[in-house]
Amino acid sequence: MKILNILIAAVGLGAIAAPAGAQYVNPQDKFVQAVKDRDGTKAMEALNDSPTGVLNARDGEGNTPLLIAIARSDGEWTPFLISKGADVNLPGKGGDTPLIAAARVGYLDAVEWLLKAGAQVDQDNRMGETPLIVAVQQRQLPIVKLLLDVGANPDKPDSAAGYSARDYATRDTRSRRLLQMIEAKKPKPTSAAAR
Repeated sequence: MKILNILIAAVGLGAIAAPAGAQYVNPQDKFVQAVKDRDGTKAMEALNDSPTGVLNARDGEGNTPLLIAIARSDGEWTPFLISKGADVNLPGKGGDTPLIAAARVGYLDAVEWLLKAGAQVDQDNRMGETPLIVAVQQRQLPIVKLLLDVGANPDKPDSAAGYSARDYATRDTRSRRLLQMIEAKKPKPTSAAAR
């Protein structure tokens, strides 16, 4: 019993004697912060600590490292995260997917990388906006063209206003080229028209 009390006391003293700065840092939090800070050394340390668990971590706002990199149009971190296996369809705050985030900021390279990595072209956010709808709203002509070329549905309506990318392009009188590109894609037949 005396030995057990000595061990308990020693363990207790060891905990008390630990340096104040020696706190445990979650590898996921460390990785997200490293991406925000563009700190490659800390990012690699976090990846080495938890190679599968950090790529799709979330910050306090619900955004993943990939979404953070895309939002700042980061040409180093975005392809790095995709190449390491970050989920290219994992939504963040508001349900925006990486493809929607790239369309929102006009990051054409990211759209190309995401599509090559298997991003779902018509996956929508909580408002029902698709990457194509967002690209039309932001007048991102090269992204609209690319999304249409890979089969984005210009007639899928959002749930916020009930408008499709075609509808938004029709309503936008400042960029007629958007509507021309969409009109060049024939509408998908409805089930009644297909009969």
